[in-house]
Amino acid sequence: MSETAVPFLIAPRQTLDFFDERGTETGRVVTALEGWNLMRSKDMPLFELSMRLRDLFSAPFGVEPISGKKSARWQTVGAGQTLDFFHVDHISDHDLVLTVRDRHLDVMTWLSVRGKLYTVTSSVKVHNLFGKLYMAPVATAHKIIVATYLRRLRRLTATD
Repeated sequence: MSETAVPFLIAPRQTLDFFDERGTETGRVVTALEGWNLMRSKDMPLFELSMRLRDLFSAPFGVEPISGKKSARWQTVGAGQTLDFFHVDHISDHDLVLTVRDRHLDVMTWLSVRGKLYTVTSSVKVHNLFGKLYMAPVATAHKIIVATYLRRLRRLTATD
């Protein structure tokens, strides 16, 4: 996707501290929420471990813990509601925009569906030194986790 085609970012692209966009062709058309549910349909040890480590190192800085919060299978969700540990900013069949904001950083994850192309775009704006330190390991883990989720989505939609 070209930079001009990305409408859901936490800040202007050139000011972001982290940006990652990756996608996959699905075996059938899914909605943005259905794709989320399929990607999160099974526990992923790397994700669970990264959340536990995140909580351990972030607690002294007042960051709310998120490990142990199991993902539910969502039939419907609306803007303003919470989806797992994210705030839902926008939802349609084609787009699901999730945010987390705190004093250290702001995160936006945009899940988009265009035909059979399912894309996850994540953008982060860091506010302070802890946010920068936090993002150092998270940036690498994020890319691995999202790639794993997208492979799962491709596999699960191919066998329907």
